Amino acid sequence: MATISAEAVKQLREKTGAGIMDCKEALSQADGDMEKANEFLRKKGLATAQKRAGRTMSEGVIASYIHLGGKIGVMAEVNCETDFVAKTDDFKEFAKNIAMHIAAANPLGIRPEDVPQSVIDKEKEIYRAQALETGKPEKMLDKIAEGKLVKFFKESCLMNQAYVKSPEKTIADYLNEVIAKTGENITVRRFVRFQLGE
Repeated sequence: MATISAEAVKQLREKTGAGIMDCKEALSQADGDMEKANEFLRKKGLATAQKRAGRTMSEGVIASYIHLGGKIGVMAEVNCETDFVAKTDDFKEFAKNIAMHIAAANPLGIRPEDVPQSVIDKEKEIYRAQALETGKPEKMLDKIAEGKLVKFFKESCLMNQAYVKSPEKTIADYLNEVIAKTGENITVRRFVRFQLGE
């Protein structure tokens, strides 16, 4: 078992925002390997988030973000369970960052099920046509289109997108970190993005 230095705990804490004891435990479990410890904390955060998923969320904030001198504006409703958490800096910062991310990444919806079926059908049609164009056999077209659709959802759905401020994690990872930190269930309920002239 590797000896865990205070410096390693501090580094992991700065990287993940997790508590001291959680960082110590993660580093112990990972024999001092920083990457494995980070992975351990992410899995733990996900497990914690799933446990809290059924709880009611009627508190929260509506965060706004204006970009490019008023050319793009976003309003996002982010909910949590209690007024106490809604007033914390961690929660407010998360909501603000989500609004900023939406301005930059322009998601079509929060999750794949929020993307209109007409958009999905159109994308599939384009992918099939592209595959056909490159000489792929007819029987392979649907499989190719499905594969490209997975990539499309990753790029166009908020929860699957790489977080613009920290591209090594998704918005879902970031959300789970905040859930683990605050101890409450949190969700991005809805958003609207305005772009001048659109």
